[in-house]
Amino acid sequence: MARTRRSLLAGVASVGVAGCLSGGSAPEPFDAGDADARVGFAGDAMFGRSVTDHWADEENGENGVWGDLRPRLAALDGLVLNLECCVSARGERWPGKTYYFRAPPGFAVPALRAGNVATVALANNHVLDFGRRALADTRAHLSAAGVAHAGAGPTLEAALEPAVAEVGDLTVATVSLTDRFPAYAATAVGPGTAFAALDTGSPPTRAVVHEALDRAREHDPDLLVASLHWGPNWETAPDRTQRSFARWLVDQGVDVVHGHSAHVLQGVEVHAGRPILYDAGDVVDDYLYKEGFHNKRSAVFELVVRDGRLSALRAVPVEIRDETATLARDEAAAWVRGALRERSRPFGTTAERAGRGLRLPLG
Repeated sequence: MARTRRSLLAGVASVGVAGCLSGGSAPEPFDAGDADARVGFAGDAMFGRSVTDHWADEENGENGVWGDLRPRLAALDGLVLNLECCVSARGERWPGKTYYFRAPPGFAVPALRAGNVATVALANNHVLDFGRRALADTRAHLSAAGVAHAGAGPTLEAALEPAVAEVGDLTVATVSLTDRFPAYAATAVGPGTAFAALDTGSPPTRAVVHEALDRAREHDPDLLVASLHWGPNWETAPDRTQRSFARWLVDQGVDVVHGHSAHVLQGVEVHAGRPILYDAGDVVDDYLYKEGFHNKRSAVFELVVRDGRLSALRAVPVEIRDETATLARDEAAAWVRGALRERSRPFGTTAERAGRGLRLPLG
């Protein structure tokens, strides 16, 4: 039986649980058998273009796209990520864009299920790449597969509806917002994304956020997540406005701030005992390698909730190789650990070695 949100808000355990991350295909199990839930957070996932070409016609390609990361994902109670493509075989390209991301439902939907994905954020700059018909298909395919989704819809009201998923013994409600590509913003009568200037200095933004959070609270969630597709590409640190906005969200009652969009891993801050993942990087895609940024390396963040409290946060190093999400090998894992330590240090966040990954204390 799920803990109540009141008990979750009662406090944060100061002692984390250090897991041992394997570099092979069979990661060791969680040392968290009595947890209410183990919730994973990953960044951008794009299943179109070369990812489709590589895996869609392969036998069990929906499993293969996750490589040796899949057992680790299966050990979670559910994964939250940003779906950076539409899922459809229909639609026309939005005029004037450079990059268009669309994945066939027959591959992308089974791949999401194979990756143990419970919730996807849709508020991003690619969900409408093939127009309203492909957006409608995306929502319909996700709903039919039991994958909760938020952040885009036929109207702004629909886009602001939370994604609600049962993850372990918890009800997890996720609101999804973006400040990318205003042309995709939903309106009172038109389809698109839950778009807002993610700035606490904007009264319209504060109104939109309060509305979205109020809708989420109607579901009496045990865990409240704000998933944000924000900021420019290739930035390794959030700017002052993002930091202020993320902390403000926690002050409004958000339990996890889940950031993505930069295509590179950024640091982690803990504010009032709640984790702010400024950018989780990319987990699967076919994007070009940006020299010096290591954009093919990131992490899956594993949040353990025990006895109604946020108990532990771990970072599992991952890398994309040949359009496949994999557990990071020695050199790549070391780079992820070093980058997370360095990029989290300005926020006062410490990180302890845990196998090939890191444990980030929440208390």
